[in-house]
Amino acid sequence: MDTQPITEFPPQDEKGPAMKGSDVVVACLEREGVDVIFAYPGGASMELHQALTRAKKLRTILPRHEQGGGFMAHGYARATGKAGVCMATSGPGATNLVTCIADAYMDSIPLVAITGQVFQEFIGKSAFQETDFFGMTLPIVKHSFLVLEAEELPMIIKKAFEIATSGRPGPVVIDIPKDVQQKVFEPVFPAKVDIPGMPPPPHASDEELLKVLELIAEAKQPVLYTGGGILSANCSDELREFAKLTGAPVASTLMGLGAMPPDDPQSLYWFGMHGTVAGNWAVCDSDVLVCLGARFDDRITGYVPKFATEATIVHFDIDRSEHNKNKRADYPVHSELKYALTRMIELIKAGKFKKPDLSAWFSTINQWKKDHPYPFHYNESDKYILAQDAIKTLHEETNGDAIIATGVGQHQMWAPQYYHFKNPRTFISSLGLGTMGFGLPAAIGAQVAHPDKVVVDIDGDGSYLMNIQELATAKIEKIPVKVLLLNNQHLGMVVQWEDRFYDGVRGHTILGDPENIGSPDNLDAIYPDFVKIAEGFGIAGRSIHKKEDLRGAIREMIDHDGPYVLNVNIPYTEHVLPFIPQKKGAKDILTD
Repeated sequence: MDTQPITEFPPQDEKGPAMKGSDVVVACLEREGVDVIFAYPGGASMELHQALTRAKKLRTILPRHEQGGGFMAHGYARATGKAGVCMATSGPGATNLVTCIADAYMDSIPLVAITGQVFQEFIGKSAFQETDFFGMTLPIVKHSFLVLEAEELPMIIKKAFEIATSGRPGPVVIDIPKDVQQKVFEPVFPAKVDIPGMPPPPHASDEELLKVLELIAEAKQPVLYTGGGILSANCSDELREFAKLTGAPVASTLMGLGAMPPDDPQSLYWFGMHGTVAGNWAVCDSDVLVCLGARFDDRITGYVPKFATEATIVHFDIDRSEHNKNKRADYPVHSELKYALTRMIELIKAGKFKKPDLSAWFSTINQWKKDHPYPFHYNESDKYILAQDAIKTLHEETNGDAIIATGVGQHQMWAPQYYHFKNPRTFISSLGLGTMGFGLPAAIGAQVAHPDKVVVDIDGDGSYLMNIQELATAKIEKIPVKVLLLNNQHLGMVVQWEDRFYDGVRGHTILGDPENIGSPDNLDAIYPDFVKIAEGFGIAGRSIHKKEDLRGAIREMIDHDGPYVLNVNIPYTEHVLPFIPQKKGAKDILTD
């Protein structure tokens, strides 16, 4: 029998020289391909920071608040698909990461959060800056590690990255006591790890996939409902090909934006509470709804008993626990999405599918698009800049090629309405947890990941103030992130709900001076002065409120060589439309 010489050998465990546990952590991160860590030091993490000063391949970025660092790691992860890494000290440093970890958990983002912990002898004794971070994060992580044996560090860190990035991505916490960081030992770096209870990615059977294709082929009004799982599985190309082969229209969640070009005739863009009328109505009236990597959350379904009542529902998800959690699926399919789409494409090309005639369905959809065009019509002001104007102009000036991060509020909904995302991983927003203060640090993280791209934080004054200190990080680290600040002196989304449902009573939603709130050109009443604040951080800025200044100011912001804050004073009276009120269905959508 002929034999071939062995040219490749299976990876082997490697033994390193004696070093401190803290240096082992850095070596492990470098072995995992980590190129940047967002880390704020403290007493219980000093050893780790000392080790970072000796790193050869790893850049450390110092945020000005641990939450800022966590959201920078989140933005980095969203923009790359790699695990974002952040680090904090014990006690309050660690608890400042809790919101970031919960945010990553809700949006299925790979995040590795490393925290220092007090010496093991003090754990459980209310020592200075001690918290049970392992325990308190259990409900909001894929997994938590409390490292009690220094020799386990290489194995645990490798497991952490495997868990964070495989299957349905999510956050992992590694809590490391100070004595573990200080222990000197000879580490063994494992080439691979076995994680009991974590099977290989599931693959749907051909029988299951052929049943899905049969349902689509027989449908009169099918819709593909796509979510963030498409981006997590890196299968946007497969989705686009599958959509073409089946002919079905595609409606996306906000997490899935960019997977399908918005100008494609089959695209319904995004649907849900503030999404397109055509998208919402098409999903509502569908007879076969194929969900690909989404979770039927309340901002999508509205009142569940009114959601897609006549549809046969197919639900593809890599996480079996999502099946039938919010909406009962007639055909739950437990599968990795890239495999499922690739295999269905192969089956279609092998003649296992007859493309349905959907001309009548698209005639209806196209009439909805004509009657309720997108972007949605708004009453433009002759004098004042509206948020819609600013975002639309930004889209034009960047040709839709920028990476956009947002805070949370009205601007977060206007952003995808008037900035059309044609590529995956270009819209970065806190969508499950809805965390104010997310935009600026997330944009910084995305800019670090893509230094040659234009990255803009579209923010509101309320959300922006919550992590404004990260301007210092942008300045000192030379991160040229831009901020388009839509300043209406109010908590705009809450004000909108007050206007709609509470007779306009202001329940502490005015951020400026209540006695002077008025038109955007009442400049003496605009507080605080965000341009002066930016200048205080050493960052260039400009403030405008007249329409004729908008395009030039946005061009100046984009072209500026460094971070820049453009404050745009806008009216507070605008509402985000369309709008499906809570406990209502798609046919209850408000358009005025």
